[in-house]
Amino acid sequence: MTKQAFDLGGVIVATTLAFKKDTSAPAGLAVDYDKFAAHCDWLISNGCRGVGPNGSLGEYSSLTDDERRKVVQVAVEAVDGRGLVIAGVHGVGWHQAKQWAQYAKDDGADGVLLLPPTIYRANESEVVEHYQHVAEVGLPIMAYNNPFDTKVDLVPSLVAKLAEIPEVVAIKEFSGDIRRVLEIKELCDIDVISGADDLLFESLVVGATGWFAGYPNAFPREAVEIYDLVKAGKIPEALELYTNLVAVFRWDSKTEFVQAIKLSVDLAGGSYGGPTRPPRGPLNAAQEAQVRADTKKALDYLSTRRVIVAA
Repeated sequence: MTKQAFDLGGVIVATTLAFKKDTSAPAGLAVDYDKFAAHCDWLISNGCRGVGPNGSLGEYSSLTDDERRKVVQVAVEAVDGRGLVIAGVHGVGWHQAKQWAQYAKDDGADGVLLLPPTIYRANESEVVEHYQHVAEVGLPIMAYNNPFDTKVDLVPSLVAKLAEIPEVVAIKEFSGDIRRVLEIKELCDIDVISGADDLLFESLVVGATGWFAGYPNAFPREAVEIYDLVKAGKIPEALELYTNLVAVFRWDSKTEFVQAIKLSVDLAGGSYGGPTRPPRGPLNAAQEAQVRADTKKALDYLSTRRVIVAA
């Protein structure tokens, strides 16, 4: 069967989700759809290729079913055809994930991001079956390898089996093993997407097609610039910018990445981050101080850099 054609080049942002205080909502926090729509619009306006609602950064697992579906609808409306909407459709089993994929298709998403079965530690044949059934919906699928959270590692040989499914067009790689980019490309015809902000530069240099991760929520223009510089072969320029941002980018690979990225969004000032919904709680004092320091370091560099460029 012929592989679906689907261009995933560029920066697609795993979007944070805005909440507002509401005593009638779960945990006293309601989804702020207006702020979320504004955030999606802001990311696209700053050059990002698309948005990825209902990933871990979107706190999908703490949403009600109605909230989770509306988030995708709001993202599609906010992007309004100017970029891609890749909806997270993760589920414990393929029957749940397939239903979320069908909703995403019905609501206008361009593709889906799909983990292996969550919670249950699936074996290889179960993983393949999971993707085969979700593929029946017909949308392009970006598989997502996050062995830390799912305890299932989509190793290159397994990715090659998933790549035999025509709808599986890409793999978001978050194993932390940079060697996998080339190994996957050697084994199968599939786009490798950088999924970890603090391996972004390295992944792109060795052949990753795109970037699907979290810190572009706070630094969208700079994220796009790093991507464009690498793709244009301007490696020293890209490395300089990346080097001055990577300290804060490392929070993307920590347990408290959602809280950290939301705080960085608020500190950067272009959009709204806000609180997280349980089970995620606030950063402790030491973590908050470090995120603030790392974000300030990045912002100070960018401020100086803009002055030099302007001059």
